[in-house]
Amino acid sequence: MSMPDASVAPLYELSVTRLMDVSRAIVWRAWTEHLTEWWCPKPWTTEVIANDMRPGGRSAMIMRGPNGEESAMEGVFLEVIPGEKVVFTNAFTKGWIPQAPFMIGIMTFADEDGKTRYVGSARHWDQAAMEQHAAMGFVDGWSVVAEQLEAVARGLV
Repeated sequence: MSMPDASVAPLYELSVTRLMDVSRAIVWRAWTEHLTEWWCPKPWTTEVIANDMRPGGRSAMIMRGPNGEESAMEGVFLEVIPGEKVVFTNAFTKGWIPQAPFMIGIMTFADEDGKTRYVGSARHWDQAAMEQHAAMGFVDGWSVVAEQLEAVARGLV
């Protein structure tokens, strides 16, 4: 059996990019140490249950809306390169227990003229999941989250 060629197979990817006027080290610090302050668009809040940022480490949180809505997120980190990249998925829970997958999240951080180029991407298993995520407001939501991340990072300078 051969694996699909990613250069030919569709990635079903959505992404947002933002050039942040803050150093990469400070953006990374905001990402790793202040997650509850920026993870979901306000007025939603985030409760972090676990954030074991290493390959195989558990990621678990509950996002809460202003009208009592709750959205639990459970997954694992696949790759963490400090200051550069975070890859996670909800296809597994702690201990590599499979669950119905929705996406793989990829966040990258790169130096660009004294600033930080941040890219947040979500790859989906199929077209339908990608379209569902887009309809849920991916671009607006993840753009607001990137703005909030930058604001938190600026506050750390």
